Amino acid sequence: MSEERYLTFALGKGRLASKTMDLLEQIGITCEEMKDKTSRKLIFVNEELKLRFFLAKGPDVPTYVEYGAADIGVVGRDTILEENRNVYEVLDLGFGKCRMCVCGPQEAGELLMHHERIRVASKYPHIAREYFYNKKHQTVDIIKLNGSVELGPLVELSDVIVDIVETGGTLRENGLEVLEEICPLSARMIVNPVSMQMETERIKNLIYKMRNQLSPVS
Repeated sequence: MSEERYLTFALGKGRLASKTMDLLEQIGITCEEMKDKTSRKLIFVNEELKLRFFLAKGPDVPTYVEYGAADIGVVGRDTILEENRNVYEVLDLGFGKCRMCVCGPQEAGELLMHHERIRVASKYPHIAREYFYNKKHQTVDIIKLNGSVELGPLVELSDVIVDIVETGGTLRENGLEVLEEICPLSARMIVNPVSMQMETERIKNLIYKMRNQLSPVS
C-alpha cells in the first residue's frame, strides 16, 4: 500500500484525545491544527506524515473504526466492551484507569451471593448482561439509564447498578459500595481489521513506538 494514503485516527473527545495527542507528540507525531482551540474544523491533518485526526463521541469511535472511516481509534475499554464492534484492540494506553463494578447498598450483596433474580440499572446494558448471564449465570432484569445510575437503588428502581468506579466517592456519599468488580478499564487503541492488513508496517511501527514510550526498555 502506498505511503501516500492517509492513516486516520478517531479520538474520543475530551481528556482521552488530549492525553493521546500528548503521547503521540512524545514519539514525534504532532498536529498543529488541533492546537488551535478556536478552529471549527472537524478533520485535522498532518500533511507531512500523511495522518488525519478527528474527534468523536466515545461510543461512536468503535463504529468509525469498524466501518473503516477511521483506521485507528482511541477510546475507553468500557466503550469497546459495550459497543462490541469488529475491531482489534491492540494497545493498553494506561491512562483513564478505573473499574467496571456492580454496586449497591451493602445488603444487596446477599442477593448477588444467592443468585436471586434482581433488577440492575446501568448505562452499559451489554456489559451488565454479559457479566450476569455468561459469567455469573444469574438471571436479572436490566434497566437502561442514561443519567446518574446511583439513583437506581436509592429510589428502588433497581437492586444494584453496573457502572464505572474511579474513586468511589459518589457511591459512599449515597450509601452505596462496590459489591463485585467486573473488570479493570483504561484507554485502549483499536484498529480496523482491514487497515491492519493493508497498512501492517505503518500501524505496527506506530504501536511499537507508543508501547516503548509507555514502557521504556531498560
